[in-house]
Amino acid sequence: MAQITFHGAARTVTGSKYLLEAGGSRVLVDCGMFQGVKKLRQRNWEPTPFDVDSLDAVVLTHAHLDHTGFLPRVVKQGFHGRIYCTPATSELAELILLDSAKIQMYDAKYANKKGFSKHKPALPLYDGEDVEKTVKQFQITPRGQWFQAAGPIWMRFHDAGHLLGSNMIEVEIREQDPPLRVLFSGDVGRYDGPLYHDPSPPPACDYLICESTYGNRDHPEIDLLDSLEKVINRSVERGGIMLMASFAIGRAQQLIYLMQVLKKENRIPDLPIYLDSPMACKATGIFKEHNDDHDLSEGELDAEHPLLDGPRVHLCRSTDESKALNHLKGSAVIISSSGMMTGGRIVHHLKKRLPSSKNTIVLGGYMAIGTRGRRLQDGAKTIRMHGMEIDVKAAIEGVSGLSGHADRKDLLRWLKPLPDPRRVFLTHGEPEGAEALAEELHDRRGWKVEVPDLGETHELD
Repeated sequence: MAQITFHGAARTVTGSKYLLEAGGSRVLVDCGMFQGVKKLRQRNWEPTPFDVDSLDAVVLTHAHLDHTGFLPRVVKQGFHGRIYCTPATSELAELILLDSAKIQMYDAKYANKKGFSKHKPALPLYDGEDVEKTVKQFQITPRGQWFQAAGPIWMRFHDAGHLLGSNMIEVEIREQDPPLRVLFSGDVGRYDGPLYHDPSPPPACDYLICESTYGNRDHPEIDLLDSLEKVINRSVERGGIMLMASFAIGRAQQLIYLMQVLKKENRIPDLPIYLDSPMACKATGIFKEHNDDHDLSEGELDAEHPLLDGPRVHLCRSTDESKALNHLKGSAVIISSSGMMTGGRIVHHLKKRLPSSKNTIVLGGYMAIGTRGRRLQDGAKTIRMHGMEIDVKAAIEGVSGLSGHADRKDLLRWLKPLPDPRRVFLTHGEPEGAEALAEELHDRRGWKVEVPDLGETHELD
């Protein structure tokens, strides 16, 4: 008898962990970190809800921290098995996990210095050595190739279109004839999303575990290139610097590609582009190594306008290179992290650029409540940074359409060709989004749909 237990991403959007058991074998699909409000983050410190020593393998859908960020903790606690993932996922996950360890080590050191931690001493969930051990357990596996994860549990990857190297996971539990079929959607990408292929059609399954991040919402219907063109040309007319907030992995690379397309088509001037984030620079190198994963349907490029580099694309890795951007004059683009302007190099650029009406600040997507990005989005006249109130005189612009997640319509489109499964479990969504999608799938398709609670186990018969 097979069964699945939802140890994460149940009635919330982070911490993805699904324990699949069959024939005495135990495979964990994703091993993500809980993120967001304090109540969620504290779950990372609770006792691991499954026996780490008894795990046979971990299989990853993609590299984002909410799908991989708990891996080094599990390895630290004694997991020695293989971690299956695609080549691009292995490289991006290493980059993301090393950054996560660095942040945790810094936070622990700061907490000890200030004495505000409940733990004496404060410790990170894991450190850089734990990450190094973790990546040695990666088992690189290409898409479309069946592999035996453990015992009767066989799996293969299909492109999910969400991030470089991202996948849905098709499962066959081969202890009966025909085998029991399970499908994990992973994070489903958008149709016609820049740089990524459309998500592959879902293979037939008996049980579907499907994300529902945007289960009750649709993205705005806009032409992304047109929108970006207008924002950039307005910035050029102002005559100052355009500062773009961006996540280091995925969003930054999409923005460079789209601007190269606009330049090639002479829709914007040949502005210099500065990518100011060490992590984004490293990720860009990884993206360049995996050309087969790129969908360039927004526009083909040429030698003068290459995909992610060229004479007018500058990767700023060092602190000195970042500081030198303070002296830029005229029209130019700076892409910097973090995406919601909560930390990183972009804070220093904001302090420099916000007080001038010649400059443009571009918000690239959803801005959570309480972040600097949200305050700018809501029309704040001043922003507090480094103990100072900074006047907001720069133009604040937005570019929608860069979300990597399928919205409600995309999810329904993706699911349309799927033959009726016996049961559907909706995860990776807030309760209102998951329940709205569950109701729609029940009404439209007659499917039996459940929104599981954290820790809930279901038999797969």
